[in-house]
Amino acid sequence: MSTPQQSAPRRATITDVAREAGTGKTSISRYLNGEMSVMSPELRARIEAAIARLNYQPNQMARGLKRGRNRLIGMLLADLTNPYTVEVLQGVEAACHALGLMPLICHAANEVEMERRYLQLLTTYRVEGVIVNALGVSEETLRPVGGSGIPAVMVDRQVEGLTADMVGLDNGAAAQLGVQHLLEQGFDDIWFVVQPFEQVSSRHLRQTSFRDAMGAQGRARGHTLVLDLADTDETARGLAELDRAIDSAADGKRGKDASTAHRIALFAANAPVALCLALHLKSRYGPDWQTRVALLSIDDPDWAELTGITTIRQPTYEIGYRAVEFLHERIEGVQTTVRDCLLPGELIVRASTSR
Repeated sequence: MSTPQQSAPRRATITDVAREAGTGKTSISRYLNGEMSVMSPELRARIEAAIARLNYQPNQMARGLKRGRNRLIGMLLADLTNPYTVEVLQGVEAACHALGLMPLICHAANEVEMERRYLQLLTTYRVEGVIVNALGVSEETLRPVGGSGIPAVMVDRQVEGLTADMVGLDNGAAAQLGVQHLLEQGFDDIWFVVQPFEQVSSRHLRQTSFRDAMGAQGRARGHTLVLDLADTDETARGLAELDRAIDSAADGKRGKDASTAHRIALFAANAPVALCLALHLKSRYGPDWQTRVALLSIDDPDWAELTGITTIRQPTYEIGYRAVEFLHERIEGVQTTVRDCLLPGELIVRASTSR
């Protein structure tokens, strides 16, 4: 004979607490909101005892909506698999904990349509603010946030027409820092490898800054290669173009001093691009691929130290923390002009760019 399943016990309500304490729901609400001065010590004791006996847990969402404050903030992320995003998120969570906020994380998986749907969803949840690190959000999509709408802070992104604070890497300075290092190491043929940048302002700025830095060097040659990691065929064609350039440079250097055996350097715009390049180079040229081509990357994932790749480390934790601080100030009513907080990168020199 099967035993009938017992239903889960019903959660106590504010009405149950009021009945148990022998008072009205208004008094319970005042107690929960900290309005102790309007009730007697005896009533406060009865309410406290009733809450303990019933194990009453107030509905914070309902209370927050009633007061117009729920302490929820949304965070829209393009790619949660990117180490950069994970490290920024650590700073966001730490700042939320310190400021009494609750982050609602939305992972769009690099899909523009998902970004649009998540932004709509966040507005229905009546979040108090939004942090955006997304791929292809447009001014139209972001219309409910920023400006006179829900306060918003962009992480390493700028959207034309959107009035919102921005926190991120000083991308222009980072690109110039990388070029300067490669030139000082004697690499005068540099390829900047970047994912499609039409919809992502940070990628576009890095590419523009690279081009400007190379243009200022009369003896150096700069190339830009767009590598669409989402398209296998396009990626294969781009890597084949790099192979031809690397092999051509090696052929041109034969018979010369070994210290000049490779002059080509690859400058990856971010960690996903750098990983793609490193895996391909190791597969094609073997474990000694760094004797043929140099590699430098913006972003400093853990594997970069293991493989000896020179990087420009982003202050990811600080970026996330400052973004929440900026958003919290806007939620609390701070009225200032739009702020851009650009933080410097740190050059970490390793074997991949040695002479």
